[in-house]
Amino acid sequence: MKFFIDTANLDDIAEAQALGILDGVTTNPSLMAKEGITGEENILNHYVKICEIVDGDVSAEVISTDFEGMVKEGEALAALHPQIVIKLPLIADGIKACKYFSDKGIKTNVTLVFSAGQALLAAKAGATYVSPFLGRLDDISTDGLNLIAEIRQIFDNYGFETQILAASIRHTMHVIDCAKIGSDVMTGPLSSITGLLKHPLTDIGLAKFLADYKKGN
Repeated sequence: MKFFIDTANLDDIAEAQALGILDGVTTNPSLMAKEGITGEENILNHYVKICEIVDGDVSAEVISTDFEGMVKEGEALAALHPQIVIKLPLIADGIKACKYFSDKGIKTNVTLVFSAGQALLAAKAGATYVSPFLGRLDDISTDGLNLIAEIRQIFDNYGFETQILAASIRHTMHVIDCAKIGSDVMTGPLSSITGLLKHPLTDIGLAKFLADYKKGN
């Protein structure tokens, strides 16, 4: 399973990259605003800075809701850096734009997916990634993991190459559960990745090893 980090914070991205397990980055206008990145020029420059840190795909989101606007924005984003993936909303014009870009060999990430039917449409349009929002479904007492499982079955049934990018990951168990189901990618905050390192028995064992070593020296 690929590990993406969902943030616009350059320090968090660099820390995840330094671990040696980071495969890409996802971000959105809300995450940009959280870091104080506003204005079109600043946002575009920030995407380039992210690409310079990480080796893999970097999803850059359009803000237009019409086909022509998405195409114009997406082409400008794709021209920024070879690692840029165009992030499109799961609406009718988003599916049209997905098909447009996939026909041109430009990678896409169709986002705000909340049903298996939506994911199927995105795959039919040639999406590189489809992003079901696991955590947001959990927030409304709906089983987000079940959605991941449904999409996995459908994609496997028909050999779709579209990758399932489990988004809105909130904690480490989301990561483990998505890995068991067969999600191709997870994206979440740095804490959801570094949390996988933690286990009390590891800490206890290491402390004992070090204490025993000191006794013999």
